[in-house]
Amino acid sequence: MRVILLGPQRRPTLDSVVASLRLDGPFATITAGWQEGEQDDGELRKRLGHRDVNLSLYRRWLDVLERDPEFAAADRRLRAVLEEMQDIYLLRLDYAMRAVYAVQRRNGDDKIRDGALADAIASVRELDAAHLHRVSEIRLEFYQARQPHNRPVIAEHRDEVSRLLGDAAALVLAGGHVGVLADVLHLFNVAAALRSPVIAWSAGAMALTDRIVLFNDRAPQGPGHPEVYGSGLSLLRSLVLLPHARAKLLLDDASRMAIFARRLAPARCILLETGTRIDTDSDGTCPPDARVLAEDGCVTSLEAA
Repeated sequence: MRVILLGPQRRPTLDSVVASLRLDGPFATITAGWQEGEQDDGELRKRLGHRDVNLSLYRRWLDVLERDPEFAAADRRLRAVLEEMQDIYLLRLDYAMRAVYAVQRRNGDDKIRDGALADAIASVRELDAAHLHRVSEIRLEFYQARQPHNRPVIAEHRDEVSRLLGDAAALVLAGGHVGVLADVLHLFNVAAALRSPVIAWSAGAMALTDRIVLFNDRAPQGPGHPEVYGSGLSLLRSLVLLPHARAKLLLDDASRMAIFARRLAPARCILLETGTRIDTDSDGTCPPDARVLAEDGCVTSLEAA
């Protein structure tokens, strides 16, 4: 499936991208990441030539919670469990990452230090993988127990979403809250209904991957550790997407960025900056000039990495 990843749309490039594709028919849009502002999509509509149909996934999710109280109660319990799991993971991650940076800064025999650093990073990778696996298990257990396709309200919305996607020339997926986006994309089974190209940016792009990684080195409380949040649609595999990378990451700190890239390898850390356009497909193949974070901590092209 063709996927087009864009940089943030504060200086929009969407209209030129759409024009280059020469697509006929309506564009299905997802703005659920904007939550209560989901329908404030006038600028997006203009960029799409008023040929858009908003899938209204956030509104549909609220409708499910209102009309299916049993599912709503189970959903609240699930969120409480996942929040507790994330808190414990972050506690363990903090200790593990402190050890990584402490070893990295240590003076002495380079060979001994480098071996210890590789082991410390491997421990963090194991923690990340175990957390992602457990989160996926919990979500799978939830869906197996609740059988969304057999629940009338959810089935009704899934059918409507599938029909709208079937008529669309492309799906346009905006940013916002990546957790909300991932949740509604899963609940309404969007991946199963996709047949047309996908255009996505910011959190919308992140929600297409098999591993959503949250990051912010410039938070008011100081740099945080990148954290594994969960899985998106898994349309794109072995890619970690970094929207607003220069604004949110300390890219000039090569030592810190090297840990970031090595921890997430073999996945490629792809920078999505203003003006970026990356055409790829479900195997995650990116053009050679795509900007990536290399394992030495430097930003370079994929070809040179």
